[in-house]
Amino acid sequence: MTPLPFLILLLWICFCKSDDRLTPAKPLLPGDKLVSNGGVFALGFFSLDNSTANPYVGIWYHNIPERTYVWVANRDNPISSSLSGNLVLTNTSDLVLSDSKGRILWTTTNNVTTGSDGAVALLLDTGNFIVQSPNFTQIWQSFDQPTDTLLPGFKLWANYKTHTAVRIVAWKGSQDPSAGKFSLSGDPSTGFQILVWRETSLYWRSGLWNGATASDKNGYMWSEVVDDGEVIYSTYNMDNDTRRSHMKLDYTGDVMLRIWINQSWLVLFQLPGDGCRHYGSCGPFGYCDSTVSTLKCRCLDGFEPAGRLQCQLLQRMREKGGSEMPW
Repeated sequence: MTPLPFLILLLWICFCKSDDRLTPAKPLLPGDKLVSNGGVFALGFFSLDNSTANPYVGIWYHNIPERTYVWVANRDNPISSSLSGNLVLTNTSDLVLSDSKGRILWTTTNNVTTGSDGAVALLLDTGNFIVQSPNFTQIWQSFDQPTDTLLPGFKLWANYKTHTAVRIVAWKGSQDPSAGKFSLSGDPSTGFQILVWRETSLYWRSGLWNGATASDKNGYMWSEVVDDGEVIYSTYNMDNDTRRSHMKLDYTGDVMLRIWINQSWLVLFQLPGDGCRHYGSCGPFGYCDSTVSTLKCRCLDGFEPAGRLQCQLLQRMREKGGSEMPW
């Protein structure tokens, strides 16, 4: 006869293994949540206003007391406050979020039949939510459909041949996860750089990648750019797997790298921030001097200030018709 404690332990092990996944026979219902195998991330229904309604399905850090969301499935199509929702994995390997009236609010479009065993949807400790076949082939991943956050290991890619790039879009407001006016993507046209757009206008750009692997001054993280001739991507990772961090495009347009330390989020960098780092803020013949304590617009050599945020050719250059520069 099997001892009772052993049976309890066996049941507990089976229960924990199913905690990080959905199957066609196991949907996600309000009040349920998936927890990644190592307890790093959780996925479930949530609300931003502490109401009883849970209009969104998303991913957040599981063991951080300050609820921090890193992905939202139905950011532009919330569940009505009077209805409930459910997230199911279909027999064609698609994730489908619908409300209690049967209206589909968000879905993937995999349309892959995997046989009698069926696919599973797994929440990983990386924060990536994936659908995989019984032979462990990945069919879909949330990293391909990011919202406003880049996690360690995420690849911010751009394709030379197809002229396509993955893009993240900021929230509309601090309590509104719908798509806002700021977006971020990689640009390989003149050497890889990161661009932030405010609707259709360029808002900020990083420096061009020089081929080096970079690390932050505190040694918390390192980043690199990989180019295979067709696809180029930027990625970053932390110095150890237990450190929680993310790069976020805030609804204000700032790009922030944050790390959880001493029970709060520490901002390692925040750009463009206040001052003149915004694209074009110093005019066509000026630049933002970041070597001084207070950011300041300055004119390029051969130019002089001419009103607010404007530079013109030096007087002696204008008298010569601007045909030569002083260097």
